[in-house]
Amino acid sequence: MTVRVRYGPSPTGEPHVGNIRTALFNWLLARHHGGQFIVRIEDTDQARKVEGAEKLIFEAMRWLGIDWDEGPDVGGPYGPYRQSERLDLYRERVQQLLDADAAYACVCSAERLDAMRKEQQARKQPPGYDGRCRALSKEELEAAVAANDGRHVVRFKMPLEGETVVPDVVRGDVRFKNRLLDDHVILKADGFPTYHLASVVDDNAMQISHVLRGEEWISSAPRHVREYEAFGWDPPVFVHLPIILGPDKGKLSKRHGATSLREYAAEGYLPEALTNFLALLGWSKDDHTVLMSQDELIGAFDVDGIGVTSAMFDVERLREMNGEYIRGLGGDAFLERAGPFLEAALPAEVERPLDPSALRPIAREIQERVKLLSEFPDYTDFFFLRDPLSYANEELMGKGYRDNPAAALAAIEATMQRLKDLELWTNDEVESALRALAEELGVKPGVLFTPIRVALTGKRVAPPLFETVTALGRELTLERLNQAAEHLARPDD
Repeated sequence: MTVRVRYGPSPTGEPHVGNIRTALFNWLLARHHGGQFIVRIEDTDQARKVEGAEKLIFEAMRWLGIDWDEGPDVGGPYGPYRQSERLDLYRERVQQLLDADAAYACVCSAERLDAMRKEQQARKQPPGYDGRCRALSKEELEAAVAANDGRHVVRFKMPLEGETVVPDVVRGDVRFKNRLLDDHVILKADGFPTYHLASVVDDNAMQISHVLRGEEWISSAPRHVREYEAFGWDPPVFVHLPIILGPDKGKLSKRHGATSLREYAAEGYLPEALTNFLALLGWSKDDHTVLMSQDELIGAFDVDGIGVTSAMFDVERLREMNGEYIRGLGGDAFLERAGPFLEAALPAEVERPLDPSALRPIAREIQERVKLLSEFPDYTDFFFLRDPLSYANEELMGKGYRDNPAAALAAIEATMQRLKDLELWTNDEVESALRALAEELGVKPGVLFTPIRVALTGKRVAPPLFETVTALGRELTLERLNQAAEHLARPDD
């Protein structure tokens, strides 16, 4: 079986998870069968076109690791791959339908159509065009078009009786009563086609074998089936993907995390985690496999794994999955991918480029804690800050020394001396020295470790203390402990 599939985004803004899932499913099917994946820019709605959107669409797919065999930027044998550059082909096909009496010109004004819809609502009738221009003779239509200065749309003639059957891989045969389907517009007054015509013409011209698209398009599918029939073409295999809902079972929206791909990247999601997550929104390999690499997804994906049940977009589940992928990275790979987030978070005065080698001893510990790469600076920025850290005495003292700042000061000074006397600066030596000091001071280790941690990092939550001390080095550790001692000694604080 030769598989040729397409992704047809409209350049009306940044791609979001819903339409990118459609791209991903098409791409996986093509790669699984050794077929072709085509990107076709559907820009016939010129009023909604956003400058730069096409570039953002390409960048989002490349970030996810989705490549394409044909498209506006790579060419191909069936181009051009922007619909705005294929207008002559659409007009030729529209004329073919007009000549076959399968379509007709319509001069109904927007005001008349609006009044018609209001009347239908008042009568509780299904909305749709009432066929007024369809009832006119060819001569009457030509006169009406001439009287309207040539301005008109072209509508497709749907059957008035019987039913239209849409064979769908996921749902089986879906049947529609023709009397409920009005004559839809296929060519607008500005000379641009509607989706209904352009998608059918292009899918046939580009030899598309399977059409994978969202469930919301199934109501349009009978119109497309009838157009294929009118042209005398075989339709592709239709696969309508289940709708994506938020955790509250409402339509997926920004409040559920339906942000653009660029925002996911900025938040620190790994593309391989997001790919894995999106692939499971409406498809599954079996009832237990969750984590799958891109190669594993390609090897397993096929249309028989697509379900009919609505898919649930749970951003917390995505965060957990992202955390698992982060933990699966090697130490150097983790630092390389997290490094740009740290550079972006640090003040401008910090010297760049950063040297992440000092973070290697604690990389694994941080990997175990973060779920997003954007959380990395919270655990590491203090390594590169040179000005005195900002904290309050209350934070330095913690619960153990809250009512005894003098004891907290004494503990910091004793820590400075103990670490200054260390011969070897290793995790084991640091841990042994600090635990022994806590015992000598008669406090639990956690009581002593809190002011040390805050003094060194400016945070109550930080990487493991002993690894932090070792990574900071003797000079910077003693410098920050001294700053903390001076902070505690100031009575105004």
